Amino acid sequence: MQMLRETILELGYVLPGNILNANAFLNHQLNTQLLVQIGRAFAGHFNRLGVTKILTIETSGIAVAVTTGIELRVPVVFARTTPTPTIGSDHYSASAYSYTKQVRHEVIVARKFIQPQDRVLIVDDFLARGEAVAALASIISQASAILVGIGIIIEKAFQDGGEKIRAAGHEVFSLAKIKSLSPPNRIEFVD
Repeated sequence: MQMLRETILELGYVLPGNILNANAFLNHQLNTQLLVQIGRAFAGHFNRLGVTKILTIETSGIAVAVTTGIELRVPVVFARTTPTPTIGSDHYSASAYSYTKQVRHEVIVARKFIQPQDRVLIVDDFLARGEAVAALASIISQASAILVGIGIIIEKAFQDGGEKIRAAGHEVFSLAKIKSLSPPNRIEFVD
C-alpha cells in the first residue's frame, strides 16, 4: 500500500531496539484518511472469508479495526490488557508480552463477545514477535470460534512473529513489510 509506505517514510522514525515510532500517524495521532484506506484494503482482502467479528487488542489496534469493521459491516471486539469490573469473571484470557512496553499483559475478552459460530478476523497495528496475535488466536480457540485471517498494518519481517504465525497455518496479510530498521531513520521495505 503506497500511501502507508510514504507515510511511514515521511512521519515514522526509528528508535533504538528496532522500534518504529508511528506516533505521528498511527499510535498517538491518527491519520484518519490513512486509516480509512487501510480499513478498505483489509476489507477488500478478507471479504471473501465471511468474517462475522473483528478482534484486536487495546489500544493502537482499535482505530484500524473500526475502519475495517465499518467496511465489512461487522462488530469489533477489543481485548483489554487491564481487568475492569465491567467484564467480570466470565472471560477468556491469554498472556502476551509487549516488547515495546517491556511488560507482560493478561489479555481479556468477555465470553459473550466471541462465540463458537463466529468467524474472526484479527487486526493489529504491528507484528514483530507475534505475542499479541498469538494471545488473540488463543482467545479465539478458547471460544471454539474460527480464526479466518490476520490483518497487520506494519510487519517487522526481520523478526520471527510473521514466520511463526504463518507456520501455525494462519493467513497473514501485511500492508507494509519492513526488511530492516536502523536509527536515526533508515527504513527498508520488503519488495
